[in-house]
Amino acid sequence: QVQLVESGGGLAQPGGSLRLSCAASGSIFIMGTMGWYRQAPGKARELVATITSGGSTNYADSVKGRFTISRDNAENTVYLQMSVLKPEDTAVYYCNAQHITRLSRVNAYWGQGTQVTVSS
Repeated sequence: QVQLVESGGGLAQPGGSLRLSCAASGSIFIMGTMGWYRQAPGKARELVATITSGGSTNYADSVKGRFTISRDNAENTVYLQMSVLKPEDTAVYYCNAQHITRLSRVNAYWGQGTQVTVSS
């Protein structure tokens, strides 16, 4: 089993910044792609950004140029630096990790979510 613990959410003003962290722990063999998703009230969960173990990144168009995803493979931790925040970035942000087992099975895990609120 793998556990994901997120931190760093909170309240920010429009134009401000926040940094989210997500640390994976447990019986980790190989950690594959990690990423962040978000869900606003009344909306479906959507991809924000992903990063492979090799460092290749993918971003939603709505956050390109404002958010930066990074990871520390040694610590099995993924980060999301959010800048130039907008009210529409308000959502619960979820960490996702694709864990590869010794039998080459890929299991997806989710964090508990952290609230990000952008408001003046």
